[in-house]
Amino acid sequence: MATAAILQHLIDIILSALKNEASLLGGIYDKFYNLRRELESMKSFLEDAERKQLKSEGEKTWVANVRDIAYQVEDIIDEFMYFVHQQHSRGGFSQLFHQTVRIPKVFWLRHRIASKLQNINNIIKVIPEWRDRYGVNNVEGGSSSNYLDHKWSLYRRDSPFFIKEDDLIGKEEETQVLKGWLMDRDLQQILISVVGMGGSGKTTLVGKIYNNETVKRRFDCYAWITVSQSNTREELFRSLINEFCQGRKEHQLSSLSKSNSSFKNLVVILTEYLKDKKYLVVLDDVWDINLWDAINVALPDNKLGSRILLTTRNKDVGSFSSGVRSHILSIQPLKKSEAWDLFCQKAFLGESCPSELASLATELVKKCEGLPLALVALGGLMSSKKSISDWRSVCNNLNWQLNNNHMLEFVKSILLLSFNDLPYPLKHCFLYCCLFPEDYLIRRKRLIRLWIAEGFVQQVNRITPEEVAENYLMELIARSMLQVVLQNQSGRPKACKMHDILRELALSISEREKFCIVYNGRIAIEECKARRLSVQTTNEDLESYHGMSQIRSLFMFLMHLSSFPNTLVSKLKLLRVLDLEDATIEKLPDGINILFNLRYLNLKGTRVTELPKNIGKLRNLETLNIKETLIRELPKGVAELQNLRNLIMYRYNHGNSHQFQYASGTRVPFKINKLKKLQVMSFIEAEGDVIRQLGSMTQLTRMGISNLRAGDEEDLCSSILNLKKLRYLFLMAHNEAEFLQMDALLSSPPHLDKLILVGRLKRVPHWFCSLKYLTYLYLHWSRLNEDLLPHIAALPHLGNLDLDNAFIGEELHFSKGFTKLRSLWLTNFPQLRAITIEKGAMPDIQLLSLASCAALDLLPQGIEFLTNLHTLLLSSDSSSLVEKDHSKVQHIQKIEIFQLIL
Repeated sequence: MATAAILQHLIDIILSALKNEASLLGGIYDKFYNLRRELESMKSFLEDAERKQLKSEGEKTWVANVRDIAYQVEDIIDEFMYFVHQQHSRGGFSQLFHQTVRIPKVFWLRHRIASKLQNINNIIKVIPEWRDRYGVNNVEGGSSSNYLDHKWSLYRRDSPFFIKEDDLIGKEEETQVLKGWLMDRDLQQILISVVGMGGSGKTTLVGKIYNNETVKRRFDCYAWITVSQSNTREELFRSLINEFCQGRKEHQLSSLSKSNSSFKNLVVILTEYLKDKKYLVVLDDVWDINLWDAINVALPDNKLGSRILLTTRNKDVGSFSSGVRSHILSIQPLKKSEAWDLFCQKAFLGESCPSELASLATELVKKCEGLPLALVALGGLMSSKKSISDWRSVCNNLNWQLNNNHMLEFVKSILLLSFNDLPYPLKHCFLYCCLFPEDYLIRRKRLIRLWIAEGFVQQVNRITPEEVAENYLMELIARSMLQVVLQNQSGRPKACKMHDILRELALSISEREKFCIVYNGRIAIEECKARRLSVQTTNEDLESYHGMSQIRSLFMFLMHLSSFPNTLVSKLKLLRVLDLEDATIEKLPDGINILFNLRYLNLKGTRVTELPKNIGKLRNLETLNIKETLIRELPKGVAELQNLRNLIMYRYNHGNSHQFQYASGTRVPFKINKLKKLQVMSFIEAEGDVIRQLGSMTQLTRMGISNLRAGDEEDLCSSILNLKKLRYLFLMAHNEAEFLQMDALLSSPPHLDKLILVGRLKRVPHWFCSLKYLTYLYLHWSRLNEDLLPHIAALPHLGNLDLDNAFIGEELHFSKGFTKLRSLWLTNFPQLRAITIEKGAMPDIQLLSLASCAALDLLPQGIEFLTNLHTLLLSSDSSSLVEKDHSKVQHIQKIEIFQLIL
């Protein structure tokens, strides 16, 4: 359940109000303080209930009541803060009028809020009576035996004694790899981790190998333990002893372990028993990263070739071996053909799929995304469905099926274990992802900014909210709750997505908890009073939705949305997030200024031509994204957005991306340095003294400037020198004839990670060699006479080098270095006649692209030394290079020819 996480979020809001808004709270400060204490007690009780996995109808009703109270409190707080800040935002005569005439309204409001809080506190005080009435009190001090029985029922199918060979379609390669690690002749103790999301077939695969007699004969003793059932080290050690003894029929030792139950005695028994034996231990379903450190004292490395094999859903657990030699096997989803075969095997009992069901069967297989557990369960369910209407009903209502069909209860239970194990801040972050459409690629930065805007990210001393949120994302990925789809040049996730089945699970939890709802035309939108709404169809009048006043996040995934109604804005006073990315909306309503709580406004890809002049009243706005819109100039009101952290406003020019000015900035007709908290600014046009102003914006981590001229050098370099936190820098000259003058820069920003320079360079900047953290370098139309390569060959982290019309010489010589380079793009080198790569240069390169190099007669000399190169891209005018020297590229897996338009 997510209700405990909701309470924690609410407690954080109250703490913030008590700390930052104490003067505004006046006489109701004590009521907020007492409410916070009551909520903390309720949260502790809910955590106990969640840990015990209680499920009675009475308990569900009690939890729902607690959740609704929490939402009421959040509404009260937000409404009060909204009104008070509205009064404080008035200026001049309006403020004086408010102070002298309308002060009674503030007192009246405080009185009304105090009455509401008193009612809430009165309700909270009778919650213990509710617990008695609904039979919830057995949480406290209750036995966990029922919970363990429940967990055993969940794992019964995954036990090695229930393996079904036909569930192992497509695991032949993994089977051979795992057998090889278990049966090699290495005499060291080795820890082998099998990692994959719940239901991916980890335990089934390991169980098949564990039960293989050839494997077992290689070991003197063996044991299989489902770790998730063990609460202590002592219980785990006793289970190990019992398993060893059962395999060898040594009942006396098993009895000894029961009588000597202390931790120390159990360790002595195990180490003495194993000291001269080659053993195999399987630790199934490990969740705790500290497990190996906790138990390895009892599993000695006796140099006989013993193996410890664990399965886990968490990549971090699998990667933690604490100095022991280790291997990791990541279980991949089944391929499309394998998934189809497994589904049909279950759904049609080995027969071929009837033609009339083919499209529906394909849709169901797609939703499983190669997850064996889901394919087996869904296939078994559909084996009893004979009519097309029955099949279509399941396809359209998989969410309902997961919650109500007993044949899919097992799938839901397995996946729920992963959700329930999440730390509380991550529960909301995970559920939030289901607001995006099915198979949607969610950009890392977008998701992080949304989490921050919603208040899901905890405050950590000396760490930025963005860093904390990125840690959340990495943990969700490590736990197999999100899948990485795209990576950037440094290997960090660039975009991720939810597995379809996990998304259905998240939707069911979210709707039950009133956390969010997705409207896709299949349910009536007014049925759920959720806090967050994602609209993914145009067949609904939003103004008919009665719960709009409760909405905190609104997403509109609509291509055909011409306008955003003024009347709708008036209902969204408490909105924190408005995301209209890629909608065809052309104008924002002037009334948007009433959205005082708005933290995040995303207009990327819309047809909006200008921002409202009164946008400065959105004083809490943290992120404003107008990338790829028709906005050419910001209104002066943006200068009033004192909490703005992210200002994203560049646009790509339509047509050829290899032309000089492939992107454009935005005009800023005000003092940009008024935005003291700004961290991301990409990017603005250089006009007036804007370049000089940037030097005082010391919080900037990303900066882009266009329209630069040679005369800007001193101001530009002086400003960059002050920006110690800068990680991303994009600089574009006024036109292709203008020089980018950078010699006055004494040293580069110390943590610069990405550098993009667009414009002519007289020489290679002297500070290039000091870019020790740089992972990405893009030089566009630099047209250097000087050889760039010696200046950057030794950069320790450079992973991507993209050169477009950057060099007018006739030869490039990679003599050494580039140790971390993974991709090299060479485009528009008309004079280039030869490329030489010496042995040892670019040892890790995986992708090489050569485009529009008309004078190049041969493939790079030494390309055969690039043993890790698996992709070679050639523009059509260079395609003949492969035919001339095919023997040099036989080791390259993929060679593609593409059409380049310059």
